[in-house]
Amino acid sequence: MRFLVLVWMAWATAGLGYSQQVEPLLFAEKIHDFGEITETGGNAQYDFTFTNNAGRPVRIINVQPSCGCTTPDWTKETIATGKTGFIKVIFDPRGKPGYFNKSLTVTTDLDGNSINLQIKGQIVAAAKSVEDTYTADHGNLKLKSNSFNLARVFINQNPVTMEFDMYNAGKNTIHFTEKPLAPSHIKVTIPELLEPKQKGKIKITYNAKLKNQYGFVSDNIELITDDEHHQRKSFSVYATIEEYFPLVSGSELSTVPLLQTELTTIDLGRTTSGVTMNGELKIKNAGKKDLVIHTVQPNCSCLEVQTEKMVLKGGEQTKIKLSLHGQGRTGTLQKAITLYSTDPINPVQRVTVMGYIEE
Repeated sequence: MRFLVLVWMAWATAGLGYSQQVEPLLFAEKIHDFGEITETGGNAQYDFTFTNNAGRPVRIINVQPSCGCTTPDWTKETIATGKTGFIKVIFDPRGKPGYFNKSLTVTTDLDGNSINLQIKGQIVAAAKSVEDTYTADHGNLKLKSNSFNLARVFINQNPVTMEFDMYNAGKNTIHFTEKPLAPSHIKVTIPELLEPKQKGKIKITYNAKLKNQYGFVSDNIELITDDEHHQRKSFSVYATIEEYFPLVSGSELSTVPLLQTELTTIDLGRTTSGVTMNGELKIKNAGKKDLVIHTVQPNCSCLEVQTEKMVLKGGEQTKIKLSLHGQGRTGTLQKAITLYSTDPINPVQRVTVMGYIEE
């Protein structure tokens, strides 16, 4: 009996070993790791080679890549039993820094089962030249942008300071000959000079409390230099001013002001070009403490707003009148208003305003 068991185990093991070797197309590898390749080093190529173990001639019908950045090629002739073939993959790394993992689906005339191949690796980003980095021209002084965006700042917190890079692309030293011109809530700090081909920093300190305005705001600053090509350099400074609120505990929810809008999207209907669409949005203070509406800001000059009341007692409601002008416009108009208030849970709320202008 023991002998029969051993024979059966030997047969099963042999059969298992055989089943592992009958892969019709035996690839040297199905996953290839390119390792690190450079973004500007040209295309990466690799040949997946295989042997036909199917017991009959095989033809590759198609190779489908998972990405347009991968171009395949393969043996077009029928591959006889025992002979080898290849599937070439050409990968373009341009504009794709970081890790990549792409696949190829191989279809043959053997059966309906496809074969999956895979390439992977890490693309090292190309080092950008100074000219590619500093694209905003102001004479010989170049920056990464034509404006300075401080993003979100809070009216009830300390001033915010941010630094922005600049570069002297000229052959002569640029001297900052006078104090920068800026409104009182903005302080600009710059070096006295910038040598040729030298980088420097512009430091902007923004005091939202002095600005005393809510929502998206824009200001202008001016740098005065001896740059032979452009002495006075003007820039916009952008910020979105909000009020900062600490987290509200569960026990405080019943005491704070709460802004509720009747709708999050309001459709003003259809009209013809040149005709103004009018509507209104109801808002309510669902809390118990007085709610202050700091501002209601439209994102387009074509949209006008008028708020009946800016302070609402607990449970009180009011209306915001809306006027959407369609002069010179056709089709769907989709704009928005942003409400800034003393609601500590949702101090900034956005409502979409839509309308359709017929031709």
